[in-house]
Amino acid sequence: MLPRISDMRAPAPLHAELAAELRARGFEGDLAPSFGDRIVSATDNSIYQLLPQLVAFPRSVDDLVRIVRATADDRFKDIVFAPRGGGTGTNGQSLTEGLVVDVSRHLNGIIEINPAERWARVQAGVVKDQLNAALADHGLFFPPELSTSNRATIGGMISTDASGQGSCLYGKTRDHVLELTTVLLDGTVWTSRPLDDEELQEIQRRPDLVGAVHRLVDAIQREQADQIAAHFPKLNRCLTGYDLAHIRDDRGRFNLNSILCGSEGTLALVAEAKLNVEPIPKHSALVNVRYGSFDAALRDAQELIRFGAASIETVDSRVLGLAQKDVVWDQVRQYFPEDDGQRATGVNLVEFVGDSELDVEIPVRRMTEALGAADPSRGRRGFTVAHGEAEVNAIWTMRKKSVGLLGNMQGDKRPIPFVEDTAVPPENLAGYIAEFRALLDAHGLVYGMFGHVDAGVLHVRPAIDMKDPTQEPLIREITEEVVRLTSKYGGLLWGEHGKGVRSEFSPRFFGPLYPVLQSIKAAFDPRNRLNPGKIAAPAGGQLLAIDGLTTRGQLDRTIPASLRSAYDEALHCNGNGACFSWDPNEAMCPSYKATRDRRHSPKGRASLIREWLRQLAALGIDPVSEAAALRKASRWRDFPARLRNSWAREADFSHAVKEAMDGCLACKSCSGQCPIKVDVPTFRAKFLEVYHGRYLRPLRDHLVGSLESMLPALGKVSGLYNVLIDSPPGRALMRAIGLVHSPKFSDLSIQAELAARGIAIATLKTLEALSIEERARSVVLVQDAFTSFYELHVVLAVLDLMRAIRFRPFVAPFRANGKPLHVHGFLSAFTRTASRNAAMLRDLAATGVELVGVDASMTLTYRSEYGMLAEADRPPPVLLVQEWLARHHNAIPKASSAGDEYLLLPHCSERSLALSTLRDWQTAFAAAGASLQVLPSGCCGMAGTYGHEAEHRATSEYIYGMSWGPHVNRWAQSGHLLATGYSCRSQVKIMDQRALAHPAQALLACLSRC
Repeated sequence: MLPRISDMRAPAPLHAELAAELRARGFEGDLAPSFGDRIVSATDNSIYQLLPQLVAFPRSVDDLVRIVRATADDRFKDIVFAPRGGGTGTNGQSLTEGLVVDVSRHLNGIIEINPAERWARVQAGVVKDQLNAALADHGLFFPPELSTSNRATIGGMISTDASGQGSCLYGKTRDHVLELTTVLLDGTVWTSRPLDDEELQEIQRRPDLVGAVHRLVDAIQREQADQIAAHFPKLNRCLTGYDLAHIRDDRGRFNLNSILCGSEGTLALVAEAKLNVEPIPKHSALVNVRYGSFDAALRDAQELIRFGAASIETVDSRVLGLAQKDVVWDQVRQYFPEDDGQRATGVNLVEFVGDSELDVEIPVRRMTEALGAADPSRGRRGFTVAHGEAEVNAIWTMRKKSVGLLGNMQGDKRPIPFVEDTAVPPENLAGYIAEFRALLDAHGLVYGMFGHVDAGVLHVRPAIDMKDPTQEPLIREITEEVVRLTSKYGGLLWGEHGKGVRSEFSPRFFGPLYPVLQSIKAAFDPRNRLNPGKIAAPAGGQLLAIDGLTTRGQLDRTIPASLRSAYDEALHCNGNGACFSWDPNEAMCPSYKATRDRRHSPKGRASLIREWLRQLAALGIDPVSEAAALRKASRWRDFPARLRNSWAREADFSHAVKEAMDGCLACKSCSGQCPIKVDVPTFRAKFLEVYHGRYLRPLRDHLVGSLESMLPALGKVSGLYNVLIDSPPGRALMRAIGLVHSPKFSDLSIQAELAARGIAIATLKTLEALSIEERARSVVLVQDAFTSFYELHVVLAVLDLMRAIRFRPFVAPFRANGKPLHVHGFLSAFTRTASRNAAMLRDLAATGVELVGVDASMTLTYRSEYGMLAEADRPPPVLLVQEWLARHHNAIPKASSAGDEYLLLPHCSERSLALSTLRDWQTAFAAAGASLQVLPSGCCGMAGTYGHEAEHRATSEYIYGMSWGPHVNRWAQSGHLLATGYSCRSQVKIMDQRALAHPAQALLACLSRC
């Protein structure tokens, strides 16, 4: 039995007092002092981990003012604080051991869009893609492009002066900030914008902090102009943070925003911004050039620049190789073919955009003709061209996933960020990278490279095992060498992702101008309390050091290697935050989208599990051994102790972990769409197994876990069951257990329907009696509990479809699949159930007859959850319906009603674990003379039993309303909206009283008109 974990470090008394003071002052947002909340805010995408004492989620600008004014009280003079947006920083910018001010949860409103004047006003927590989705209706977009655009907040972009792909055309974030509303440390809410000299002089006469900083920054610009010109490199990615070189804009106006943009929360709290927005280019094309070496790709970039592209990006062979193992590759593979059996070892992605086809086609033609006529000695192997928004965006999606893909390298050594955004003049890039690579090779390191060659920025992530204390010093050694290299080639250590912990190198890069930066910091923040140690420290203050903070690796190394391996699905989360995606039409992660609570995200849950494992290790407890002991013991042996523990409900960190796990829908989106492949349902099941070795399970868990095994017996009295379950007493009983909207049995009899069709139950004897030719034209339908008992008409449609294309279907005997057991952590029962089921399936498959499942989620369990079985006990391939149809598409007759158009909403698990199979549906429909469009969609909110659980029903409905609801309301009345998932169709019926067809039913309807 697990012990109680009591080490949940409470906030420091001073921070607890601050929380009380903020409430007394009317703070309207959320204050999170719990250990779980603080653990989740202790990391970003960097190598560091700093536990804050308190997390504040302000709800308004007034709340920001309350924070500033409360902390100005002498009682709280020792409290430091840092703002946080998307939490995707690579250098610890938002990490602090004090107060975190997180604007992402509530300050995320788009205040105003002015299409005529092409600007938008937003709160700091608005996500870039959220803004662009709102702008798209007006034909506009906010251009600084980021790989993290689906979770990066505008406040965070401003704080790091973010830029990315296309910066040579569109510039950096600060180039688009028209006005910036910040809260200064004296509590003043100030909106800064470009000022002419008369306006500047008027502001300088103010006696407050606003007047003081304007006087100081203006004096610096006038008095230090020569020094600034001498020390600031002439780069597209000019120095971020306190950008002295651009205090005056190209019209001679004074602009304080050049100091504030990129200041990483060290000067003021960003509240709102008025942003310049641009027209969306109407046409685009992407030329994808392949090379025999990465060096050839880098050197050729200078030649490609002359064609006037909007952007040129490069990717090395390591990133390409990892992309080929990801779901993203299926959408782009045709653009990166092999050359004489060899993969490209480097590619350049060259984008052209314009408002007319000619604007794009003329430079593309000029470039492709030049490429075709060029000397092959340049190392080029070939090229492809992608046209149109959908195809171009698919390739950019692959490029955007580069960071995450690198993190998915196998083994303990994982690519990490610490020297990953250096910038040099583009003409120096090839030589610089050659020396950079030689440096890494000399250390025997594996690494991946990708980036913006047109801007001279390349992202380099060496693979280092930070859990190994002998490798940790490489952070210092390599960084020092890279600092020397960037200086040699006229560049910068930080070209794109800000300084953060790397600020210790500020004095070296700024030289005699560093005291100027110190004076700016002192003017805004004389007590050095706002994100201290970053960019600049006032005289006497200390900058942070790259090897002076706690790292995640240092904490993870306290977990035994065997335990890290057992919970591998959580331990490699690198904090890239892809699970924080704003997009409601992306499947990952529904619980985070609904709650905006980072505990309820894959990253949050992984962080909590890591801490749980660390604390268990400190107590000398191995949860793997505990699980093994539980599986051998009688379930009643520890019942009195579990009853006592459950009744006492003492403080236990395991409860905080359990709360986060309870919010998981087990939709499997993370296991496929997380670039690191963090698999919450798998480690959640492991956690629940041992958690309930100490605490009793609710009755509902036992009922749901045994549901599959009970259904055959209940099906014999299905009529009575349906009456009872739909009666007021029946509904009340189920709600008392914690279940709502319980499904009813089909009113058809599977035995009668199979008999009427002459379909036999598949047995080894029956299948072996078939000839080889008969087996080739036979197929076994593998039943699942939910379609066989609740949606038999769907099962019959699949069988009839098989018959319609001249195959002889058989039906496998019903066996429990075990997925509900796995979801709820009954892993011992799951193993037994899965082993029995797999044995039967192996016998059937041994005859050579193909096996096909009906429900996508249940069928994919054979490929996912069944992976925990010993290899000899695993099942044979069980095809999804669409995979089987695509294999035999030539057998599908073309319907007379050719041209029918259908729309598909797939199950989350298909998008995550079998994305390529969605094209199989399209192949099958095309063979029948119809077309099928797969709609972009998120989760329906049902996810097995989640939407039936009373405490989750409201969240389930909210999730449905984000993505599925709008689709259903728009398309369901056409009769051509389809859904593959049983749980999804159930949710639609509950929410909108509409019955969506399974794709097999639609295909069968088409063929009936042949």
